[in-house]
Amino acid sequence: MSEERFGEFVLVRRHGPGHVAELALDRPKAMNAVSTEMARSVAAACTALGADRDVRVVVLTSTHERAFCVGADLKERNSFSDADLVRQRPVARGAYTGVLELPVPTIAAVHGFALGGGFELALSCDLIVADRTAVVGLPEVSVGVIPGGGGTQLLPRRVGAARAAELIFTARRVEAVEARELGLVDQLVDEGRDREEALALGSRIAANSPVGLRAAKRALRLGHGLDLRAGLEVEDAAWRSVAFSGDRAEGVAAFNEKRRPQWPGE
Repeated sequence: MSEERFGEFVLVRRHGPGHVAELALDRPKAMNAVSTEMARSVAAACTALGADRDVRVVVLTSTHERAFCVGADLKERNSFSDADLVRQRPVARGAYTGVLELPVPTIAAVHGFALGGGFELALSCDLIVADRTAVVGLPEVSVGVIPGGGGTQLLPRRVGAARAAELIFTARRVEAVEARELGLVDQLVDEGRDREEALALGSRIAANSPVGLRAAKRALRLGHGLDLRAGLEVEDAAWRSVAFSGDRAEGVAAFNEKRRPQWPGE
């Protein structure tokens, strides 16, 4: 396993041959509250990972024992003037869009508090694995703002408009079991196993064609919300992008030769 730091608060670990990259939030003294510096580091790490053709899956984790991420750094925000807040806004957005726009499958490993921007980082991932200590929610209206890291758009895509409205308007926190029942998280695992299970899931995904994974994610994301006819056109374009690839040729050959594929990744 290799490690690389992006600033003080973000650590990237590459597991095995490097196909599974772990993006670890590492600001334990502040329960991973997203400061301006941390937001820049998350965005920079995502840019590097998105450009790395060896990476097939990104797993978003936390080094803090009791929290995934508690959201925006409100202590920092309290010192901001209006002009400071305006200047900081694109930096903050860069962290959330960085995760959201990663071209490979992404998994959030959540334990403890995942609130506000912390939950939005998880919602920006394709899948969320949570342990039984997880507490999630978007409490922004309770402090006079609204979810600003994609929450008003990502949450209804997960749970429907009415359920998302109830959760955002009440600002309530949802514990792990209910979060699984509502579809706020995808897998519920035993306490302390969220990272292990998310990395194991990432390894299973990473065994598949890197060309196929990127194209499948593109089709899923671009087709969501379109009418069926338009969605099928998105799918067809993604299919055409892989149909004549080296990965497709290798996959078919490996199936017929009853062996594991050795993906060329092109």
